[in-house]
Amino acid sequence: MNLNRRHFISSAALLGTASAFSERTLHAAASAAPAQSVLKEAADPQYKIQNKGIKHTLMGWCWKPMETLELARHAKEIGLMGIEGIDRKYYPEVKALGLDISLVGSHGFGNGPCNPKYRDEVIAKLSDAIEVASNVGCKKVITFTGMRFEGMDPEKAARECVEVWKTVLPAAEKKGITLVLEHLNSRDSSHPMKGHPGYFGDDVDFCVELIKRVGSPNFRLLFDIYHVSIMNGDVIRRLRNYREYIGHVHTAGNPGRCELDENQEIHYPAVIRALAESGYHDFVAHEFIPTWKDPILALRHAAMVCDV
Repeated sequence: MNLNRRHFISSAALLGTASAFSERTLHAAASAAPAQSVLKEAADPQYKIQNKGIKHTLMGWCWKPMETLELARHAKEIGLMGIEGIDRKYYPEVKALGLDISLVGSHGFGNGPCNPKYRDEVIAKLSDAIEVASNVGCKKVITFTGMRFEGMDPEKAARECVEVWKTVLPAAEKKGITLVLEHLNSRDSSHPMKGHPGYFGDDVDFCVELIKRVGSPNFRLLFDIYHVSIMNGDVIRRLRNYREYIGHVHTAGNPGRCELDENQEIHYPAVIRALAESGYHDFVAHEFIPTWKDPILALRHAAMVCDV
C-alpha cells in the first residue's frame, strides 16, 4: 500500500514537471512564431507586409465593384508589390503608384487552343498580350487550354495546344516574357468564377505534362492553390515536385473561393512557407472573392497569413 502510494506521488511529480515543461515550450514556440493566424478575429486593420519571402499581388476582378485605383492605393499601403486582372487602361496610373503589373491577360479560358476553331484568335491575343506586357514592364502573360468540345480527341487537342504555344513563344522568348498556363477546377458549378466545368486542363499533372512537351523556359505553370486543392489535393507535395515548372501562383480559400481564414480547409501559412522554402520568391496573387464586411481588411488578413 505504501509502495503504491509512493509510486503514485513520484509519477504525479514527474507528470507535473513534464506538464510545466510542455507549457513553457509551447509558450516559447508561440512567442517565436510569426503572426500568421488564419483566424478572422486575428485580422489587424493596421497590418503591413513585413517580409520579402514572396512578392504579394492581387487579382483585381475579385474586388469589384471597388474602383480600380482605389483598390491599387490600398494594395500599395498594405505593402503589395503588384496588381493583375484589371483593365489595361489603368496600367499607367497603377505603375505611377509604384505597383507592378504582375500578369497580363490574353485569350481567356473559354476560347482556348485545344479547339482548332479558336487557333487564330488565341495566337492573335497571345501575341498582342506579349507586346503589351513588354511595353508595360510585365514579365508574364496568362494562357489557358480552353474548354472540351463535342467530338474532341484529347491527344489531338493536347497537340493543338502545344503547337499554338510554340507558335507564339519565339516572340515571348525574345522579349523576356513567360507564358503561364493556368490549371482550373472543373468540379465547382456553383458560380462562373469558382469553377469551370468542361475545362480541358483540369488536371495539374496533365498541365505539367503539356509544359514539358512545349519545352521552353518561357512556358511555365500558373499554380492556383485553390484549383489544385479541389482537383488534385496534396498541395505542398505538388508545389515541391513541380517547383521547376511553376511560374506564378494564385491563392483563395476552399471551398467557396473565400478568404484565407478558418472557414476554409487550406492551411495557407504552411503552404506559403513550403513555397518559399522551395525557392519560389516571385508573385503570389490573392484571388479570393471577399465575403467579409470590410474587403480591404480581408486583403490585409491574406497578406498577414502569407507574410513569409
